[in-house]
Amino acid sequence: MFESLFSMQDKICLVTGGSRGLGAFMAQGFLEAGAKRVYITARKAEACLNAAKELSQFGECIPLPGDVSTAEGVTQLVTELHKRETHLDVLVNNAGTAWGAPFGQFPEIGWDKVMDVNVKSPFFLTQALTPLLTANANSKVSSSVINVGSIAGIVGNGLDTFSYAASKSAIHQLTRVLANELASSHVRVNAIAPGRFYSKMTEFLSEDQAAFEQELQSIPMRRWGEASDIAGVAIMLASKAGAFITGQIIPVDGGTTLVN
Repeated sequence: MFESLFSMQDKICLVTGGSRGLGAFMAQGFLEAGAKRVYITARKAEACLNAAKELSQFGECIPLPGDVSTAEGVTQLVTELHKRETHLDVLVNNAGTAWGAPFGQFPEIGWDKVMDVNVKSPFFLTQALTPLLTANANSKVSSSVINVGSIAGIVGNGLDTFSYAASKSAIHQLTRVLANELASSHVRVNAIAPGRFYSKMTEFLSEDQAAFEQELQSIPMRRWGEASDIAGVAIMLASKAGAFITGQIIPVDGGTTLVN
């Protein structure tokens, strides 16, 4: 039973922002769990191509470079997937951005850019891919949408990333709303709310040893997340193991939200 519960065999997956960090960790996890094909997107074409080449050692990984933060980019991606596939089993809305500035100087462009990428794009991409997500879904084998939120959308300390924190709270609520909307179509929608993980976005802290050590003291488990931590939860939500889970926000944070 264990192997079948967490198997991704024959599943077709799409991971946005899949060229590095959490997206690449999840894409690798899906492939290692037996996914038939994993598509990854990234705005930078070269990074997307290189990541797909690296991930292909674990299974079939196909790069689809493009910018899902724009309506044109979403349309291009959806059109390309329709050319290649008759259905989609797993969509991971992972592409995201952040903007940091003190409260008094926070600019409107920093608000709009982050909300567009982190909230609007996942909604419209999910909307556009619903026909593929529902094509093979049934009461026995559902499709899965996984939104990547953040503990920044749960705790009250935004750390000068005001639009990022608001956007992640919004994607959590959007997850609940879409889960209710799509349940009858056999599409489950959940969100992962990561704490600190090693990524390009967190290099500013991980490379500052003093600040890094200080922050570790605020995490009950006294460490940052690793690739297997995020991949394991994503596999659970995308496989039969998560078949009765929808509309949930799952913090993966070493206990940070327990004390913050």
